Amino acid sequence: MGTAVRGGLRWVSDLLFDSGENRHGVLPALLVVLTVTTGLVDALSFLGLSRVFVANMTGNVAFLGFALAGDPQLSVWAPPLAVAVFTAGAWSTGRLARWMPDARREFTILTAVHALLVAVALVVALLAGHRTVGARAALIALLGYGMGLQNAAARRLAVPDLVTITVLTSTLTRLAADPPERAGLRRSVSIAALFTGALAGAALFLNLGALPVLALAVALLAVVTLASRSRS
Repeated sequence: MGTAVRGGLRWVSDLLFDSGENRHGVLPALLVVLTVTTGLVDALSFLGLSRVFVANMTGNVAFLGFALAGDPQLSVWAPPLAVAVFTAGAWSTGRLARWMPDARREFTILTAVHALLVAVALVVALLAGHRTVGARAALIALLGYGMGLQNAAARRLAVPDLVTITVLTSTLTRLAADPPERAGLRRSVSIAALFTGALAGAALFLNLGALPVLALAVALLAVVTLASRSRS
């Protein structure tokens, strides 16, 4: 990855902390990019895959309750599938952590795996579309498992206010309740990143279909993989 790109990522990361306080290199900026990716894939999954999220498990638990209560617009099988594969992905990261103490290296490897899973999802969407139940189930499984891997890997990095790339309820709570400080900037950027990803993902899906959304997600994950290899 070019020096200019790494320098830009480091500048953004430093901006999110008080002067001289960033001890995480480019990771804060990369976690913001991953939060954009969360918005992208959740826009695709909600709009195109049986009204389900592949990253936001809180929403899926609620959706399952709505579906069981009789809402005809929601699927009974999609939310539990998404929760199961997301949990499996997070579980896999936990097992990997037992013999890979370097959280930064684990993050790089799992981001590469996540990029591969989304690339496979892109191939599935290209060959089978997303209209049939089988294709939707395959896409939910691939995307949900990848998000479980990624979320657990990001959590291990323990970057303040950026430990999760999928859930913003606690972020909003801290932003509103705590005194204004630089942490508030990190929280605001995280919220803006998810919104930006959701907006872009929805616009791409509604106008061009699933393939551009998945292609953009693969590209962003590839950037994060390459940039995270640097210790700067």
